[in-house]
Amino acid sequence: MQALTFISVLIHIKSFYKYNSFYKTNQKKHSNISSKKITVISANVFQENKEYEKFVNLIHKYSPDIFLTMESDKNWEKALSVLDLEYPYSIKIGLNNTYGMHFYSKLQMTEHQVHYFVADDLPSIEAKIKTNDNFNFTFFAIHPPPPSPTEEENSKERDGELLSVAKKIKANANTTVVLGDFNNVAWAKSSILFRKTSETIDGRIGRGFISSYHTKYWFLRFPIDLMFHTADIFVEELKTLETIDSDHFPIYSTFFINKKTAEQQDLIETLEQEEHEIVQEVIVEGINEKSDNRK
Repeated sequence: MQALTFISVLIHIKSFYKYNSFYKTNQKKHSNISSKKITVISANVFQENKEYEKFVNLIHKYSPDIFLTMESDKNWEKALSVLDLEYPYSIKIGLNNTYGMHFYSKLQMTEHQVHYFVADDLPSIEAKIKTNDNFNFTFFAIHPPPPSPTEEENSKERDGELLSVAKKIKANANTTVVLGDFNNVAWAKSSILFRKTSETIDGRIGRGFISSYHTKYWFLRFPIDLMFHTADIFVEELKTLETIDSDHFPIYSTFFINKKTAEQQDLIETLEQEEHEIVQEVIVEGINEKSDNRK
């Protein structure tokens, strides 16, 4: 029993060590065969937050190529309309149930789809993007519900949503980046299954935890706003930004695409044989779970 406990502790230490800034990863340098650098801001704005101008000013300050908001309702949609000219490509899902989403891009959006994998009031976004230097990638935005006394009794919808998106990424087999409020830490079982199913890399590896929630409680802060990407995307910067009076800090990322190297391939983990069945069971449970808690 003591041996099993010791092994379990070692596994957890190994998992956490990867998020330490001392952990060495292949830091590919930008080159002339890479895409130009792409910048993204992802922010859970908190639906009841009325400080719209703070967020708009944040976008003006950093001028990202793409930005994503979560918990953005019709009021937020109206406030964000001042950015329409700067961001000609957009997807607007102004829900009042705290699961609204708004996606804005300066880069060309060639195709998009709004998915409702586990419930008809829980959207996720899939957008196909073409950069100005003719690189293509897919952007997924995700915000599944957390298990909590005020929201869901269990994690079935969250986990089913995460793994549905993961399977879609794997099936697409495209250059892909995923951002959003996962309502889950990266070392949780369902996040690990997400990463292994989608065959993506956690953007935090070697960069620290980058805790984003809760903004008011520094002693109780967790990294639940996550970023995953395929092996041909190289993250140069991933950090939190200043507060916008939400309960989440915005996440800022800079990355580029390089399809001519396999340098990050060793960071990809795949599902074990028995995990394929687990993934499918989790998805079915998520779809079958009915919620009366969303407004």
